[in-house]
Amino acid sequence: MSRPTIYIAITNHGFGHATRTASVVDTIQKLFPEALLILVTTAPRWLLGCYIDGDFILRPRAYDLGVVQADSLRMDQAATKEKLLEIRRHQEKIIAAEADYIYQNQVDLILADIPFLAAKIAKAAGIPCWMVSNFGWDFIYRDWGEDFQEIADWISECYGECDRLFRLPFHEPMSAFTQIEDVGLIGGSPKYDVQELREIFAIPAAREKTVMLTFGGLGLQAIPYQNLANFPDWQFITFDASAPELPNLLKIRDKKYRPVDFMPLCDRIISKPGFGTFAEATKLGIPIVSLTRDDFAEAAYLLRGISSYTHHLIIQPDEFFTSDWNFISKPLNPPQQTLQKIGISGNQTIAKSVINFFQPNP
Repeated sequence: MSRPTIYIAITNHGFGHATRTASVVDTIQKLFPEALLILVTTAPRWLLGCYIDGDFILRPRAYDLGVVQADSLRMDQAATKEKLLEIRRHQEKIIAAEADYIYQNQVDLILADIPFLAAKIAKAAGIPCWMVSNFGWDFIYRDWGEDFQEIADWISECYGECDRLFRLPFHEPMSAFTQIEDVGLIGGSPKYDVQELREIFAIPAAREKTVMLTFGGLGLQAIPYQNLANFPDWQFITFDASAPELPNLLKIRDKKYRPVDFMPLCDRIISKPGFGTFAEATKLGIPIVSLTRDDFAEAAYLLRGISSYTHHLIIQPDEFFTSDWNFISKPLNPPQQTLQKIGISGNQTIAKSVINFFQPNP
């Protein structure tokens, strides 16, 4: 008898989709160790391994792209459209190849975040497709105007063939999906003892005036690190390998560490809108200072989410790139939904649904 086998398709856009999905995969693996997990993504194995403790098969394939970007904020719409049209031209070949792989490896279920062709691949292979996300790519592209409407319609049609959507918080309506189940936040949890990290990296004992700068896997060009000199008694933490050597800037170079591991040491996080960072910080109760992002439709829902559920400060790009960073010392805004807590057990909810698929309750 073959092992229960799950094909996990991850959208190829930065690191955020890979890390949030890997955190769900790790939960599935811990609760259902007999499952064989096939991760289909171009994300590097080292990154996935930071979130998944056990073994998995990595199938390096990309059949979506998200957005072509120079860094975490600058997008190339023309190049994105060109690559999407190329995927559409070759979709039958892509679907046939992946359906054949699924058949050969006796896959039982596709779990996807959130490549649109995954639903069509599942249909061709004769197995269910479940998806996990707070937005669909049709929503992102449709916001880019008339030139993208036909592409958005094609992607919506693909999503319509999905059998079940686990809709995450901070979500757009996702109306292309026919079966929607709302779940709590997903993401990683810290793996290391806080005191141990303080001692290894000589981080001050008090969280006050300790700030993490994190802008996703693609980073940002031209971060004005010179502004850190205005705050000599503050400790800043970054995972940016290209950051300069500064007396109050700690650069985390060891890839075994992740931003979420250092969040409990921080008084606040400075970030651009990104579900993974926002979700992990919100789960831990860490305040967020975020730039706005008017050209990416998901951002409005993310910023609304942190405004509702965590202490926060929302700043304009000019305040970040051209000011002296006086926002650092501004008071944080309290969450607006003080009487309503946000769900934080999405990893477990999704994992248990997967287990129930293979082991239905009597």
